[in-house]
Amino acid sequence: MRRLIVSNAMSLDGYYEGPGKNVMSLFDYRFEAYPEDASFDEYNAERLRAADTLLLGRASYDGFKSFWPPVADDENAAPIVREISRLNNAIDKVVVSDSLTPEDTAPWHNTRIIGQGDAHARISELKRQPGREILVFGSRILWNDLLAHDLVDELHFMVSPVVIGAGTPTFDTQPGSPLRLIDTRTWDDSGNVLLRYEAGRRET
Repeated sequence: MRRLIVSNAMSLDGYYEGPGKNVMSLFDYRFEAYPEDASFDEYNAERLRAADTLLLGRASYDGFKSFWPPVADDENAAPIVREISRLNNAIDKVVVSDSLTPEDTAPWHNTRIIGQGDAHARISELKRQPGREILVFGSRILWNDLLAHDLVDELHFMVSPVVIGAGTPTFDTQPGSPLRLIDTRTWDDSGNVLLRYEAGRRET
């Protein structure tokens, strides 16, 4: 059984993004306290290397597709960021959406689209297929729903050393049973703390 891994950043006070859906609020700490911190990028690259499928909601897919494809060839980008671009471009992508069409996927034509109505069944089938990890970046609404339906195996949160006070909460649901902490990690010259949890299964 393939493992479905959710990997996201969040603020110290539990927000997925700041006011106005500004995800960059999570990275304000870099400007003064840790200007050279690359831990978030390094961990994203690590997760992409371990996966062969990227599972996304429509909004995150559109955001990633509008940013990542050309970064691989940007000589001004850091090497780790260029690697993330190459990995994002190459990996198979699955998008849960009722509005995305194949014509909307360029240049990411290695994209499969599944409807919201049969998403649980299709993702369960995907997990049963041979392969490496299934990775979810962003896509908060999607993974909260999958978590509530026992389809998430692990939650990886990069907790930023910033308190933003308002915005979008990371969770809008509860897992079927308590989460179990399986790993923590820190980096030199970084204020980030990685928390890895195994998602429990609801009693049946």
